[in-house]
Amino acid sequence: MLSLLYTYLTNLPRWHLVAIVFVGYLVYYLMEVVKRPILAVSNGPFKQYLRKHIPTLEHKFWPTFWCFESRAQTVFASIIRSNIMPAIDYRREVLTLQDGGEVALDWMEQGCDPEAPIIIILPGLTGESQAEYIKCLVTAANRIGIRTVVFTNRGLGGVALKTPRLYCASNCEDLSEVVKHVRTTNTHVRIGATGISMGGLILGNYLARHSDEAKSILTAATIISVPWDVHKGDIEQPILNNLLGRHLASSLCRTVSKYEILRGEQFDWDMNQVLRSRTIKEFDSAFTSKHFGYKDVDSYYTDATLHNKLHKIKVPLLCLSAADDPFQPLDAIPVKAAAQSSHVAILITARGGHIGFLEGWWPANKDQYMGRLFSQYFSATLFDPNDEFYRTSQLMMEHNLTVSTSVPGSPTKQSGGADTSDAATSAIRKKSIPF
Repeated sequence: MLSLLYTYLTNLPRWHLVAIVFVGYLVYYLMEVVKRPILAVSNGPFKQYLRKHIPTLEHKFWPTFWCFESRAQTVFASIIRSNIMPAIDYRREVLTLQDGGEVALDWMEQGCDPEAPIIIILPGLTGESQAEYIKCLVTAANRIGIRTVVFTNRGLGGVALKTPRLYCASNCEDLSEVVKHVRTTNTHVRIGATGISMGGLILGNYLARHSDEAKSILTAATIISVPWDVHKGDIEQPILNNLLGRHLASSLCRTVSKYEILRGEQFDWDMNQVLRSRTIKEFDSAFTSKHFGYKDVDSYYTDATLHNKLHKIKVPLLCLSAADDPFQPLDAIPVKAAAQSSHVAILITARGGHIGFLEGWWPANKDQYMGRLFSQYFSATLFDPNDEFYRTSQLMMEHNLTVSTSVPGSPTKQSGGADTSDAATSAIRKKSIPF
């Protein structure tokens, strides 16, 4: 018997080998890749509303069969969307801020009612309104009749830098001015907001620090692929992450190199040193932290991080994160805080990479997972013809008063080196996240 098996294996036909590999790959895909997303939020009105009105939450996420590895999802999502998403003809508004700086507001209103709801969209680190992931969301919103306005940070998108000030993840004062401007010029419509990656940090910090202002203007918000704990970001390693990080750092260097207004002996930074930055952390250490008055880069990252601020947020917020995001480890996602929050829900997919979430055999369909979740959520919250979400929001505030929504601060080490915060989070994760 063993000799027959040995003879077969040593003379295995090629098509048998291909079939065995394919079947093994298929079994792995079905058992380890396709998973039902986890929804982390307290049991209460918000969770009930989401389960009722967003069908995507109830379905398994089927990542693209040949492209489910996290970095492959990240890279191919950008390439594929760049080829299937045509340039969008926005109406540009240049908004002058209180300090004289200017930002671009790119409006997409074609085919929408003049009184339709509005979503303010914040791109990522060096993104602007023609970025492929932004066009994915703008297109999804336009299909359901919602107007969008993309807020492009200072110095990006072709708008001149009028003051020696750029932007960073922790500073949300520009966003505050933009939100109030959109409200002033659209007094009778519902407004939502979305932040992607670093845009999610800016939006999240705004929702936490200006919670009452945000609650008075915004009906709902979403955050996609946000680096919850910036200290734990893994953008510098391994090799492919490092290449992506270097690409982003290079983009940042090109941005600051264009503006003579940022050069001079009166500044704390040395522009020659800044332009030698090869990683985002090097750039933030040499420029961003000094630009915004932080003691060092770690102080900046501590202020920018979002995982310990969920209890301050009063606007209903749905977040989408992938457990395999190459730029943020799974243990950085604040599952415990979300499980205690009345207003913040985090949907965690097993796969998806960073702003990836590709699905289907050939993910060229404009109806993509990220855009579908985005449009279903805002369709339910911003149109709200029977005021069901408005009543839910009132119940959420009552629920917030009856449950403890305080969350631990940054993890503190106990004697002996034990991390009680991490231990508690791990216990929840073992029970609720099967990946």
